[in-house]
Amino acid sequence: NRMVKHTHDEKDILSQIDHPFICKLHHAFQTRKHLVLVLDFLCGGELFFHLQRCRRFPESRARFYAAEIGSALEHIHARDIIYRDLKPENVMLSSRGHATLIDFGLAQLEVTEKNPASKFIGTPEYMAPEVVLKLPYGKAADWWSLGVVLFEMLAGYLPFSDDHLPDLYKKIIHQPLQFPQNFSPEVRNLLSRLLERDAMYR
Repeated sequence: NRMVKHTHDEKDILSQIDHPFICKLHHAFQTRKHLVLVLDFLCGGELFFHLQRCRRFPESRARFYAAEIGSALEHIHARDIIYRDLKPENVMLSSRGHATLIDFGLAQLEVTEKNPASKFIGTPEYMAPEVVLKLPYGKAADWWSLGVVLFEMLAGYLPFSDDHLPDLYKKIIHQPLQFPQNFSPEVRNLLSRLLERDAMYR
């Protein structure tokens, strides 16, 4: 059963990680019917909820969350883990307002240059071009997703969107990146690097 494997992988990954911006696994145990994971209580709500309520964030707030998410990604990448499903629904705020990565069900262990990932997996709007093209991919795919999340936090909409999936995928691969007028030069520069289609240069 794929769900059972994802759950066991999530437990294995979380047991290896201790980082202030990643949901901490305190304990895991099994009953006859269930695998129970005891995790941090994150009472600040989903980043998705706050973004829907505010529509978009000021640059200072978006920068704060992006820096914390980026720190969490660096931490797991240093352990050859890729996340593969970064989106506002998978970031919770702690009681102190810090961005915290949750839900490692699609994460993959032991991803290196010589051992890339290959599964077509994730949430379509946040997928990197190499994932959409079903090419081997690595840690750079997570940085693309961070670029999409940062763009969404600042603009209030996604850089590439379409209700028809094949058209969405075409846009992710080919559509030129267009910035709203209010984006600062620093934001444009960072997003151009995160949303670089060639993973080698991302």
